[in-house]
Amino acid sequence: MKFMKLAIPALLALTFAGQTFAADKFKVGYLRVMDDAQAIVAYEAGYYKKQGLDVELVEFKSGTDLIKAIVGGQLDSGVLGFTNAVAWASKGADLKVVGGAQHGYHAIIARDDTGINKVSDLKGKTLASQAEGSTADTVLKGVVLKDAGLKPDDVNVMGVSPQVAVQSLVGKRVDAAFLFEPQASIAQLIAPVKQVYEIGEVWPFPCMVVITSGETLKKRKDDVWKSLDAQKEAIDLLQKKPADASKLIAGYFISEPTLKTLKKGDVPRETVITDAIKSQTFSPVLNQKEQARMQEIANILQEQGSLKTRDGKPFNVNSILDLSWQKDRKL
Repeated sequence: MKFMKLAIPALLALTFAGQTFAADKFKVGYLRVMDDAQAIVAYEAGYYKKQGLDVELVEFKSGTDLIKAIVGGQLDSGVLGFTNAVAWASKGADLKVVGGAQHGYHAIIARDDTGINKVSDLKGKTLASQAEGSTADTVLKGVVLKDAGLKPDDVNVMGVSPQVAVQSLVGKRVDAAFLFEPQASIAQLIAPVKQVYEIGEVWPFPCMVVITSGETLKKRKDDVWKSLDAQKEAIDLLQKKPADASKLIAGYFISEPTLKTLKKGDVPRETVITDAIKSQTFSPVLNQKEQARMQEIANILQEQGSLKTRDGKPFNVNSILDLSWQKDRKL
């Protein structure tokens, strides 16, 4: 009996220890934009669970806040613009880009009553965009405006969330907005606005990537890879069956079952999101061409003064890439 009294607590301790281990959550950060759809689909479709991961999705308003959470250890990984990793890595943070996510769809949507028909017409106007230093902000100022012969100071750029950007556009507080999907599609359906530019058509680039910390990759490599496997399966669904994927995530972007539009009446939210998905290019890998474009964007950051390395030399993007997962999966 004495042995049994000692053994039972020991067995209970082992049981609870096992439960604690099994319940060790893997936290994935995301932004409520179509660029991060694979993270949401993987969760809603049960793909993370299929890989044996207990994932907690954590929403952020900006990539800047998301990267801070990864650096601070509150997140295991996140889907966000890679310029955030570059900026922090240049300051000494141990960060790794471990996979691809989405190619850069960013559209300039202008109000019909502003006379904006091309990018150069933005001179002297107010434009809602993302936070300063974000990937969207970097390509807006370093590529979009520059190619149109404009300087950043020629346009009054407001750094806000995509949702606030749409509200500002509809409420006529800004003349135009630089938007992700589905916000770009939603804006065009509910307000008298039009698309005048889309960067993916003229300057494609890997906008969103999967980022983790070096410590997380070292301690939880298997879990990081499982999350990438789950997101790859989600990307397959997004690319091959956008309507099915839309049913899983439409509620994240449009709260009501239908969207009241200016010219098409009430449109089912799944229809709106399906079209937004179709406008995107998702990819779990980063090829050589995309890696070169990432280096180009890092160089733009340095030219803008937003990125400063300790030795003053160009930042080497390869220093934060760990693409062993895609190599192992032969992607």
